[in-house]
Amino acid sequence: MTDYSMYHALGQGENLDPNDLNRTVRPAAPQFQPPTAPNPYQPGAGYNAPPGQQYPPPMGGPAPAQSPGYAPYGQHPAQQQAGFSPAGPISPADDGGLAAQMGGMSLGADSGYGTARRKKKDRHAYHQVDAPVGSSQAFNGIPPAGTPATGYLNSNPVLSPGQFGSGGITPQMGQFPAPANSPFNPMPASPMEFAARGGVMDATPSPTVVSASGQNKVSPEDMPSVPLSRDSVQQYFLNNLYPTFERLVPPPATVSFAAFDQGNSSPKFARLSMTNIPATGEGLRSTALPLGLLLQPLAPLQAGELAIPVLDFGDVGPPRCHRCRAYINPFMMFRAGGNKFVCNLCTYANDTPPEYFCATSPQGVRVDRDQRPELTRGTVEFVVPKEYWTKEPVGMRYLFVIDVTQESFNKGFLESFCDGILGAIYGAEDDEEKDENGEVKRKIPAGAKVGFVTFDKEVHFYNVSPALEQAQMMIMPDIEDPFVPLSDGLFVDPYESRSVITSLLTRLPQMFSQIKNPEPALLSTLNSAIAALEKTGGKIFCSLSALPTWGPGRLFLRDDGKHPGGEPDKKLFSTEHPAWRKIAEKMVSLGVGVDFFMAAPSGGYLDIATTGYVASTTGGETFYYPNFVAPRDNTRLSLEIKHAVTRETGYQALMKVRCSNGLQISAYHGNFIQHTFGADLEIGVVDADKALGVTFSYDGKLDSKLDAHFQAALLYTTASGQRRVRCLNIIAGVSDNPKDSLKFIDQDAVYTILAKEASTKLATTSSTLKDIRLGLTEKTIDILAGYRKNFLSQSHPPGQLVMPERLKEFSMYMLSMIKCRAFKGGSETTDRRVHEMRLIRSMGALELSLYLYPRMIPLHNLQPEDGFPDEKTGHLRMPPSVRTSFSRVEPGGVYIVDNGQQCLLWFHAQTSPNLIADLFGEDKTNLQALDAYTSTLPMLQTHLNAQVRNIIEFLRTMRGSKGLTIQLARQGIDGAEFEFARMLVEDRNNEAQSYVDWLVHIHKGVQLELAGQRKREDAGEGGALSTFTGLRPSYW
Repeated sequence: MTDYSMYHALGQGENLDPNDLNRTVRPAAPQFQPPTAPNPYQPGAGYNAPPGQQYPPPMGGPAPAQSPGYAPYGQHPAQQQAGFSPAGPISPADDGGLAAQMGGMSLGADSGYGTARRKKKDRHAYHQVDAPVGSSQAFNGIPPAGTPATGYLNSNPVLSPGQFGSGGITPQMGQFPAPANSPFNPMPASPMEFAARGGVMDATPSPTVVSASGQNKVSPEDMPSVPLSRDSVQQYFLNNLYPTFERLVPPPATVSFAAFDQGNSSPKFARLSMTNIPATGEGLRSTALPLGLLLQPLAPLQAGELAIPVLDFGDVGPPRCHRCRAYINPFMMFRAGGNKFVCNLCTYANDTPPEYFCATSPQGVRVDRDQRPELTRGTVEFVVPKEYWTKEPVGMRYLFVIDVTQESFNKGFLESFCDGILGAIYGAEDDEEKDENGEVKRKIPAGAKVGFVTFDKEVHFYNVSPALEQAQMMIMPDIEDPFVPLSDGLFVDPYESRSVITSLLTRLPQMFSQIKNPEPALLSTLNSAIAALEKTGGKIFCSLSALPTWGPGRLFLRDDGKHPGGEPDKKLFSTEHPAWRKIAEKMVSLGVGVDFFMAAPSGGYLDIATTGYVASTTGGETFYYPNFVAPRDNTRLSLEIKHAVTRETGYQALMKVRCSNGLQISAYHGNFIQHTFGADLEIGVVDADKALGVTFSYDGKLDSKLDAHFQAALLYTTASGQRRVRCLNIIAGVSDNPKDSLKFIDQDAVYTILAKEASTKLATTSSTLKDIRLGLTEKTIDILAGYRKNFLSQSHPPGQLVMPERLKEFSMYMLSMIKCRAFKGGSETTDRRVHEMRLIRSMGALELSLYLYPRMIPLHNLQPEDGFPDEKTGHLRMPPSVRTSFSRVEPGGVYIVDNGQQCLLWFHAQTSPNLIADLFGEDKTNLQALDAYTSTLPMLQTHLNAQVRNIIEFLRTMRGSKGLTIQLARQGIDGAEFEFARMLVEDRNNEAQSYVDWLVHIHKGVQLELAGQRKREDAGEGGALSTFTGLRPSYW
């Protein structure tokens, strides 16, 4: 792909200052640090414990390989060896990985960048023709004219080659001694090199090698570390923007970064599995990787990012290509003095509409280009005219449907749900935010309205008109043929009827305390709710606390928990009931979606496969509380209702993805209805946390002189009642040599697409759980074997497992996928399995990354400055996370483990009483004194308490849709300890191997594949599982 200066005149990439200590050069690869003596915590180190109550020392053994700027786990930065001061934050380009070798640049004529340049300029007519002085020239391996002769092609021409020479490494370059014999070339990288996270743009990117020393023994320290890959990159993005065009490989999904949109959509909205794709299908097959796009069209923006521009072209609508209907975007070129624009997807030359005409400069750039966001930004919104409407757009209708059965009242779920709704609509009384006019800030957008319905055996509607003193209840007894008993007063502005709504929700639990109906009639309630929303569309928030066993569509206890053969019947993973399928399709056609809040009393069966089917098909979400306890789960329920109501939501949505000639869409994975293959995706409601995957196949050969383009368009109605199209534009380079594509792999997108494919496969085909697990294992072996077979330039000993630099942690994520509740072996309730399987299909890259590999942060050895803002950057200083393995747990340690769904606070049995008192108050000095149902930390004046509360607040901003509350897991006391053990995914658990054993297993598979002796364990499927072609319709 071209480098940045060829495309835009907005900037010239990195400023490489040879005098800057934090300059962006490649550091020496990390060597292993010698073991350091364990450091017992002194009593004076913050907790004045008597001598008998010191923290025990951390476990001995060698410190893990580490990045500059991070102390080893269990060792403080203050203990770092003198003489090796850290070099400050590492740029993602310098994340040298575990490879001890770093090759120089070797780009020749065969690199695919040689003759392509001139043709490229013809094609992208608006590109700047003469590169500005000082920018990197066309990236063809040839130094620009006037460059002093130098032995290094990638050196900065300003510097003389002898400036660094072969002198010793200075302490500023990194924390590690130079490797013994590796060719180290500390020259500044070009922006193109810099785009790749390994900083290696040469023909031989340094692979990651895990050597199996002796008889299949892999040292745990040699294995790629997920926490290290996240933390080291995070430091860089605290001080630097992510330019979406200059840097081609996005940062890991769990990293907090601010993106600067340069015409390519931000990775928060769209991630390609590789940003440089092979020109042929054969080339893609040799890598065994999927070519896919992960889309999260309404993803939330971070503070400091530019708002998405909303453009209104009046009744004409946005300019579009006449042939493929693509929307105008930064990669369309203007020709004939601006009279024609050439579509970047299908190459058709369209006439420019007269109202959109503007003269072009001699280089083919529109004169008004910088004033038009649709020609400079990758993500834009167009307000669309009437021909895009299906019905008159109005503000969103929020309908709260509340379960008032006996079980709901007894468990305190009814009261909690009503409190949660009040908090979501109005906020707590003491934290009402005011806008600049001094009025209370609305939680729900202007124009949106709310309504209330309760149900048990009957359905009750409420007239909450502001003219009334208190709400009127109307009972609809005919559940066989449901209807809406009132015409107006059901939907009202929540701020006009505030007193009526508040009194209704506070009185509901008492009203139903005497009427105790144990059986809910859910299907009839949903049918009458649809009747209320039929003309407008909208969103339903429904609570449920018992299996709906009453009325039409009643369900039975299908799963008795007895599964001969260990794994449940496939029928339990889907709904057979025609009425439930029909209602889901009807909802989508009317532009209605539903979020369920399901609380299973004492872990009872709710048949989520059937009830949750409605939520997943309409684009909603299921919030599941498998063992609801009001004192513990109230806070979380309130947070989740508030998030569900206030997050950005659209309804009546249609989605279409378009791609360049030579590619075609092979499958979609997510929550939607698609009536025929190739039709638009229909989605009832779409919100900020939902993502879907799209996979592509080849229907021809791509031209490596041109780029590949993708465009996703989401047509939806906003909560405030405006019909819009959100457009995401993504660009990728094309190379004839698939080896070049391996430098531009986005690891998060690869495993997210594989997870969504596996989840779709489990739900829609006859594959069993065992087939899915085998398929994921075989896919991992295919990818690593393909790399070793086709792309290694130097031979490695057969005892070494070699991984591509971009897929270092890929094996760990795939192991976690096999261990997750959706796909794991062994016994697991079908409700939880189905719930998590659907979750995987709808979650974005950030949420899935945490779900597969939780964050684990030690709290017993925080530095005094951790958990407080850094004076230089203003960002919160986060302590480094550690590997999720019990071998990392220190005696007396306290750890916070967060997988994006739940957050555990784990205490070792020998935790210091002083630490407990500092966290929870002076009256709590031992673990038994703590309340088992604690869900938040008290606000105390101690240093540690403030640190931990700040850390939790930061974690709250870096997760998906689930509310963050802590749950105690005290060693030997709480049942949540089993959940803690489950989250330690590097250990042997969840009916699967440990990380070390898994790598050995994968390595054996790779060796057999290379020797041609591998018997595919999933061959019984006709090989369908490895390529996932089984997902295609039969006529494809």
